[in-house]
Amino acid sequence: MEVHAGKMAKRTFSTLESFLIFILVMMTAITVALLSLLFITSGNIENHKGFSSTQNPPTTKSSTAPPSSVLTTTKSVTTTPEPPLFQNFSGYHIGVGRADCTGQVADINLMGYGKNGQNARGILTRLYSRAFIMAEPDGSNRTVFVSVDIGMISQRLRLEVLNRLKSMYGSLYRRDNVILSGTHTHSGPAGYFQYTLFVLASEGFSNRTFQYMVTGIVKSIEIAHKNLKPGKIFINKGMVDGTQINRSPSSYLQNPQSERARYSSNTDKEMVVLKMVDLNGNDLGLISWFALHPVSMNNTNHLVNSDNVGYAAYLLEKEKNKRYLPGEGPYVAAFASSNLGDVSPNILGPHCIDTGESCDNANSSCPLGGPNVCMAAGPGRDMLDSTQILGRILFQKAKELYTFATQEVTGPLASAHQWVNMTDVTVWLNSTHTAKTCKPALGYSFAAGTIDGPGGLNITQGTTEGIPFWETIRDQILGKPSEEIKECHKPKPVLLHTGELSYPNPWHPDIVDVQIITIGSFAITAFPGELTTMSGRRLREAVQAEFASYGMQNMTVVISGLCNVYTHYVATYEEYQAQRYEAASTIYGPHTLSAYIQLFKVLAKAIATDTVANLSSGPEPPFFKQLMISLIPNIADAAPIGKNFGDILVPVKPRYKVGEIAEVTFVGANPKNSAENRTHPTFLTVEKYKNISETWEIVHNDASWETRFYWHKGLAGHSNATIQWHIPETAETGIYRIRYFGHNRKQHLFNPIILAFESSSSTFEVTTIW
Repeated sequence: MEVHAGKMAKRTFSTLESFLIFILVMMTAITVALLSLLFITSGNIENHKGFSSTQNPPTTKSSTAPPSSVLTTTKSVTTTPEPPLFQNFSGYHIGVGRADCTGQVADINLMGYGKNGQNARGILTRLYSRAFIMAEPDGSNRTVFVSVDIGMISQRLRLEVLNRLKSMYGSLYRRDNVILSGTHTHSGPAGYFQYTLFVLASEGFSNRTFQYMVTGIVKSIEIAHKNLKPGKIFINKGMVDGTQINRSPSSYLQNPQSERARYSSNTDKEMVVLKMVDLNGNDLGLISWFALHPVSMNNTNHLVNSDNVGYAAYLLEKEKNKRYLPGEGPYVAAFASSNLGDVSPNILGPHCIDTGESCDNANSSCPLGGPNVCMAAGPGRDMLDSTQILGRILFQKAKELYTFATQEVTGPLASAHQWVNMTDVTVWLNSTHTAKTCKPALGYSFAAGTIDGPGGLNITQGTTEGIPFWETIRDQILGKPSEEIKECHKPKPVLLHTGELSYPNPWHPDIVDVQIITIGSFAITAFPGELTTMSGRRLREAVQAEFASYGMQNMTVVISGLCNVYTHYVATYEEYQAQRYEAASTIYGPHTLSAYIQLFKVLAKAIATDTVANLSSGPEPPFFKQLMISLIPNIADAAPIGKNFGDILVPVKPRYKVGEIAEVTFVGANPKNSAENRTHPTFLTVEKYKNISETWEIVHNDASWETRFYWHKGLAGHSNATIQWHIPETAETGIYRIRYFGHNRKQHLFNPIILAFESSSSTFEVTTIW
């Protein structure tokens, strides 16, 4: 029987429930005490210096960086003069670059679903940072857009990237002209955040993964910088069908009917593509923006991968970079996020997994199992098949738009940026009435999760009243939320009053980035979170209208999501009243969207009136020096008695037919070691023997969607590594082998040593017939 939140609010606790509350409080108190031991308590917050309030920061300010135990300090270097750029042409200098940013693929949470126990146990595909630099012919103005195959950009990540760019290039690449955007794959590693809620969700901070990501992002920009060449940019747009549903349709219906009538769908179906070529028409790269959640891989997945948008990028880069392995080659294709907040790729919709009946209701709940058995499914036979089906649709549409793009983008480059205290924005509702944003807080429906990944607790979406059971637990552990924060967030019932929690560091950001860069008549609005469909439409229209009112007519405005700092979701004021997941996760209160629209209009006006230099930089965000270390310890790897790392435990078969799976298991070592010692750029290769040259040719690596690398963790440092090759129908017949590359951790006195090793399967034959 379905239990409504309103009824639950009036009941009293049984003896058993009271006992459970006592046990939970005691266990939590012990856990908090243990976690406290993991922190250094002195001087844990300081401003991240090095970025001035002007467009061109002076070089006299120095960067304050954390200790090397948390973050590697970037030394200041003298920048060399830029080489002269070719100027007598019409177009832009364009540079593209791609670099690996995978981080560790084991012993770390996957970021996105917030599901306890969903740790990485191997890799399906590598994650990449894809950078695009555009500069005017004389090099005076530049813009940088980077799309990264991770869940979202954290504030810590952006600040450190900017710090390193400053040390390398001086004032060339800055907070105002560099956008970092996450693709929002839910299958990338966590652990690169600094705010306590995300650190706890990540089970600690992983400096290993953080450093790997920072290095990859900076390297992709460095490659793009070195590759700058004269070229042209073209734009094209088109509708994409068969990839989306709105996962909160009842919330969408809260928006005014007159507004909804202007649109044919409750999701944005338009894809916008920028095509980049050199002056001879040779392909350089592509950026695509489309609203789709990369959650085709569900919360049972344990392999690091880039999900549906990553598969689209893989297919396009594979087609353009012929004779190159995945992740290599000059052509770079980014499928960037947009206003995807309420947009699901699981197009078959939500069904009760026990009965198969639809649970497309306001509470996303089933009669027997409640919200935990209400899940949506994609179009394929399994989650990987769904990922590839949707990725292929995105690839085909982007390729079509790219091929037929003829509208050239011309005009000057500009950029505007501000840091804003989002907890204290006065919002003008009309000419006489104002409202305020709130200190951050999460509602009950946040804990309910979504149809793409239920939260695991017996809380339903659409909960608009507090639940005494959970309120008692929260109050005992974290203290009671103030009346001020509860009143500000109404009708959201506050589950976690994160804006009032500061131990050991603040739980949510107060200071966030707002940023716009323009390339002629094209504007990229860098949004620090996830906008719902209608929220994105309102923001786009407001920015476009602001440009137009100051003389910049017919601007194309795209929303780039998950940029610069993560602040969860933003629902419209009307959607906020329904308090489904997206609204409960709108952390700055019911007027959050109006505040953002107001702030982005300021940036648009500054660009249109050429007054960007007059913008204040706003309050600088903090940079926390001490963070909770990973709860998963580093231990030495061990091989079984009589075995060595890389020894074969389960061999391949001597022969396979195309379409089958070749599989081999080795004595393994923890893959996270490879994020520290990067002797090998891949965990595996599939190699074909070339008779003529008597050499082995690599045909696949661990960035290939045809391969899988599974890591099986045992006891006392023992582990196995299983490598699969899903042999495609297009594979050439012949003799093959599979190679394994790993790193083992060895304890040497007080300092660990990480040693590289490699191994190979026996050879096997691939045939088309038996």
